[in-house]
Amino acid sequence: MAKATKAKEEPKTAGNGGGAQQPVQPMLNVLAQYVKDFSFENPHAPNSLRSREQSPEIAINVNVNTNAMDDNNFEVELQLEAKAMAGEEMVFNTELNYAGIFRLQGIPAEAMQAALLIECPRILFPFARQIISESTRNGGFPPLMIDPIDFARLYQSRAAEAAQA
Repeated sequence: MAKATKAKEEPKTAGNGGGAQQPVQPMLNVLAQYVKDFSFENPHAPNSLRSREQSPEIAINVNVNTNAMDDNNFEVELQLEAKAMAGEEMVFNTELNYAGIFRLQGIPAEAMQAALLIECPRILFPFARQIISESTRNGGFPPLMIDPIDFARLYQSRAAEAAQA
């Protein structure tokens, strides 16, 4: 009859075997993405679809908001508005609030705002851009392809404004 013996189990630690915990590697994970609010207005259809001598003026506004859900999870909301005007007449107006839930771990406190306001909207933007493009196309207009947004420059200009205030 063979006798079963138990091997002695060593305590498990992360790292170099000295018992010290290694810091968590910086990680940014997308947990969810979703349309939070969406609107498309074509108030003068079908007249707004007629040919024009001049292209309408299109104004695009961008805003980013964050909301801490707990220590590591954050909701980041990208707000896009595109308004087309022909003189005093609104041709179309589309507003989109596109959000994501992000898990940020191991990011130093001094880099957290930049990660939330630069990297997270950078991830959301292509999806929001597609929604805006499809909505204008579905409204009878050429697809509106919003140029890429430099979220780092936007972050820096907002930080400069806040410092002056």
